[in-house]
Amino acid sequence: MVAGTFIVGVAALAAIWSVVASVLIFENLRRRGEKVSFFWLRVKAPWYVYQYKKITTAETGKVGPLFYHWIISINLALIFGIAAIVISNWRG
Repeated sequence: MVAGTFIVGVAALAAIWSVVASVLIFENLRRRGEKVSFFWLRVKAPWYVYQYKKITTAETGKVGPLFYHWIISINLALIFGIAAIVISNWRG
């Protein structure tokens, strides 16, 4: 029971981290004059992340830090979300 609660908690925190990273990327692109839509943020988040990566790489020669925040958080949310589902079904 404790392990399941921990896994669900980590999945929730990773999901929140992902949302925050997405909003920060959106805001960064908006400040740079890129055309972005907050309404479509959930659908177009991967595209905005790709744009952010392309722009920051062109400007500085390195990928911006928000790219890694988004990649790590979205993958952690996915992995721990699946683990939570598997554990809840495994225990019955």
